[in-house]
Amino acid sequence: MAKYQQYEQYKESGVEWLGNIPSHWEVVPIKHLAILNPKKSTLSQDLMSDECSFVPMEKLKFNSLVLNEKKVIKDVYDGYTYFENEDILVAKVTPCFENNNTTIARDLINGVGFGSSEIFVLRVNDKVNNRYLFYRLLETIFISVATAAMTGAGGLRRVPAEIINTYPIAVPDINEQTQIANFLDHETAQIDTLIEKQQTLIQLLKEKRQAVISHAVTKGLSPDAPMKDSGVEWLGEVPEHWIVKRLKYISPKVGVGLVINPSTYTQDEGVYFIFGGDVKAFSFDLTKTRRISQKNSDILKPSQLHHRDLVSIRVGYPGVTAVVTEELEGANCASIIIIRRGQFNSDWLCAAMNIWVGKQQVNNASYGAAQKQFNVSDAIEFIFPVPPESEQNDIAVYVEESLKKFDELSNKAQLQIELLRERRTALISAAVTGKIDVRGWQGTEVDAL
Repeated sequence: MAKYQQYEQYKESGVEWLGNIPSHWEVVPIKHLAILNPKKSTLSQDLMSDECSFVPMEKLKFNSLVLNEKKVIKDVYDGYTYFENEDILVAKVTPCFENNNTTIARDLINGVGFGSSEIFVLRVNDKVNNRYLFYRLLETIFISVATAAMTGAGGLRRVPAEIINTYPIAVPDINEQTQIANFLDHETAQIDTLIEKQQTLIQLLKEKRQAVISHAVTKGLSPDAPMKDSGVEWLGEVPEHWIVKRLKYISPKVGVGLVINPSTYTQDEGVYFIFGGDVKAFSFDLTKTRRISQKNSDILKPSQLHHRDLVSIRVGYPGVTAVVTEELEGANCASIIIIRRGQFNSDWLCAAMNIWVGKQQVNNASYGAAQKQFNVSDAIEFIFPVPPESEQNDIAVYVEESLKKFDELSNKAQLQIELLRERRTALISAAVTGKIDVRGWQGTEVDAL
């Protein structure tokens, strides 16, 4: 923020977390600037048979509102939150509130919307610019104070209405508020554009990684290798010396983890007890893994895991596959596909499962509406192009190096996104609390971020 000027004079705000504010700003509770949750009685009865925009909780995001649902007003009048164009919408429940799921409603059908009861609505008066108040509600200290005051338990914790109403903010006159809002619109739009470019880069890297690995697994590493028709229409050509095999002829055994009452074996200590949520593509997330006693794991031999076995998610995100690490030797698992190690390179087969060759077959075999899943009886029939073991080893090394390279590039892009978001947050906080003076900003500057 060093490039921005400060105000010439400041005064003590009288509010601990506000500190000093520009000398001409005033401290006002939000309830003097906006009505919290306007009464539905202000809505014209003539509109009851008209349509309105309908907004479930998941469609309120940071500075955006997904408007792809509509309802008849009389059908949602009772039990839902009412709002109109230019109202500020704030998610009141955790974690949506902490994630800044706040926006200004615009482009509503007939200018009217109804949505989740977990949304606060703020309708400003003529003392405040709604865009200024929108940005003020994104300020980090406000978020911290409101989060600390949440009531309820677990995932149902909510910000009390009184916290919003009584929260004191510092405000300049309406013209200066508008100038600050214009400045933040411009600057945050530039930052958001850069964030979007980094997000696009990450997506392109994912696609490129998938393409590189897919080519290695289905065509090999030698560009000069003679090719042949695989005999499988969707697979196309494969290197001439490769053999197309079903999974039941590649692995000595394909089974499934414990499916009957796995919770009865769960305890706080023991060896790892792997569930589908612990399996990621090419790796595991062991931060929240359940445990099972070594004794029970040894008894439950069919679902016990060994180093270099493969496990694949069966329910939820079917087909996502990882190789069992040495750390998981002797662990056990519940309701996931187990592909036993055999005369093949486990990392090579893991790559084949995680690219389109495996994914396509998993998708074709999957069933279920709420949660997709597939069965062992389908898995054993999956078809893969199998190179000689020496080539499997080379492909496995190539895939590992490729994953590392693409992950490093993606991590750099993600770090840039985090830094840009931090800059956006800091810029908003500085502008709406008077730490920087943007009254002279012209709106034509292009800042180097």
